Amino acid sequence: MPYVFLSDEWFTKVEELVAAAGDLQIPPAMKVVEVNVTVTGSPAGAGEVRLAMKEGLFTRGHRSDFATTLTLPANLARKIFIDGDTAAGVQAFLDGSIQVAGDLAKLVAMQTVEPSERQKRLTRDIAAITR
Repeated sequence: MPYVFLSDEWFTKVEELVAAAGDLQIPPAMKVVEVNVTVTGSPAGAGEVRLAMKEGLFTRGHRSDFATTLTLPANLARKIFIDGDTAAGVQAFLDGSIQVAGDLAKLVAMQTVEPSERQKRLTRDIAAITR
């Protein structure tokens, strides 16, 4: 059953998939990135959704101790995080569709890191339950 991207039900299902995935073998350069993400125009009707990425995984809400925040529209968040379209992320950064506040260094370094096969499988599983 597909769930609306960024809805409470979607987050619950994603958390279940992450728990079932076990060790994702997240590359070290990805594990050190700590970034808050604000997604605008949520298809779940929430308007703005706040996430935090730590150790290669997203959780709900922002973390006050993170030095970097990205703000991007929901359709772009889906392309990057669900569809795995890293080129869309780079283009959006270059054209200003993604606003970045804070320290970019680790975030930029992460763009060159290839996700593990287990991460790719999890991303496909999440895409399969997302509408």
